[in-house]
Amino acid sequence: MPICAVLQIAASTYYAHRSRPPSARSVTDASRLEVIRKVHAENYGVYGARKVHAAMLRRGVPVARCTVERLMRGDGLRGITRAKGARTTIPGRGPDTRPDMVEHNFTATAPDRLWVADITYVRTFSGWVYAAFVTDVFSRRVVGWQLSTSLRTDLALDALEMGIWTRQRAGHDVSGLTHYSDKGVQYLAVRYTQRLAEAGAVASVGSTGDSYDNALAEAFNSLFKAELARNRGPWRSIDDLEIATAEYIDWFNHRRLHGEIGLIPPAEHETNHYRHNHASTPVDASLHSR
Repeated sequence: MPICAVLQIAASTYYAHRSRPPSARSVTDASRLEVIRKVHAENYGVYGARKVHAAMLRRGVPVARCTVERLMRGDGLRGITRAKGARTTIPGRGPDTRPDMVEHNFTATAPDRLWVADITYVRTFSGWVYAAFVTDVFSRRVVGWQLSTSLRTDLALDALEMGIWTRQRAGHDVSGLTHYSDKGVQYLAVRYTQRLAEAGAVASVGSTGDSYDNALAEAFNSLFKAELARNRGPWRSIDDLEIATAEYIDWFNHRRLHGEIGLIPPAEHETNHYRHNHASTPVDASLHSR
């Protein structure tokens, strides 16, 4: 046989290899790889080995992380990388007397104690689309969002309204929470600050020209652009992006494993909190005493 001559092996050795049943490891690897591919595909193809491993354990599939890393590497599967984008908010004119009660300490002891808000942008074939998000710091849950083709005040205000409505509809009290943003003109608008006051929220802003200003909100923006905008684009118009954003936020809140809260989804983190804290937790006074 020519191939045996080239490899310098006996024909009997070649046929013995061909007829040998697959090893137990190769059978197990094939089964695990099937689950890995499914987990990776179901999560926008953005998970690296750490989150794929965590997701498999949550599904009751016992596997070592090093095995997941090896199988993903061999199959060409990898997590997505993020890139920091440019700022989109325009500084408001005039003095701003609202204090910075956060000072880069983006932590909270319970839901609805501290929200952060920011705006980012996505290119479509029809032009730029701007996206405003409001995120709960405790759970990393996106409580409100809105898209627009212009950087109008209503863009940020609509996202805030969704956040307030979502929480109140679930029976949660948002009065007393701290709302943190940069000094963008959208957040300095009278209608925006009035709505915060009506909801009983305390407005807080970061320092101007600070690279760490509103870092947690910007971290979500970079995830949104990497995991959805660039990963699933290009986009034809705001209509396509709006539908995709609704699906992405639902996944992000209810199924995406978040490393900062113990590799569980934001909604699950909140559920765990309320399960272990039956009585309503008082507002974190430390945020208002700085």
